[in-house]
Amino acid sequence: MKNKPLDKFKYLPYNRKLTKLARQNRNNPAPAEKKVWYEVLCRKQFQGYKFTRQKPLGNCIVDFYCSKLQLVIEIDGDSHAGSEEYDETRTEALSQLGLRVLRYTNRDVCNNIEAVYQDLMEIIEPPYPPCQGGKKTNPAK
Repeated sequence: MKNKPLDKFKYLPYNRKLTKLARQNRNNPAPAEKKVWYEVLCRKQFQGYKFTRQKPLGNCIVDFYCSKLQLVIEIDGDSHAGSEEYDETRTEALSQLGLRVLRYTNRDVCNNIEAVYQDLMEIIEPPYPPCQGGKKTNPAK
């Protein structure tokens, strides 16, 4: 169930009322989100793909989004315990926009960022060559 990158970027609707909250979330990231951002995704360090943080999409604010891959990455913290139904509803709503959603837990990120990186490599790399000028990175610097 691997998606191909889109040749043309499509417009994805979003709730403008979420913009301010998304900005606040970017300015106050959870520790696990900060770790994924700085060690794996920021500045096109993951295979040359550009990811954005706290992106409003539909009626959701997603943790990380890559428009070229039409990929959402969500980091589920302790506050997500017991909210699996809510997460499934969000995933379904994002899937209806044509997006693929990957979820990792805080524990996955904080205790084994290398495994998260490897999982992303397996999911993303095989069908897609690195972006122009992209380079492979290893989070275990």
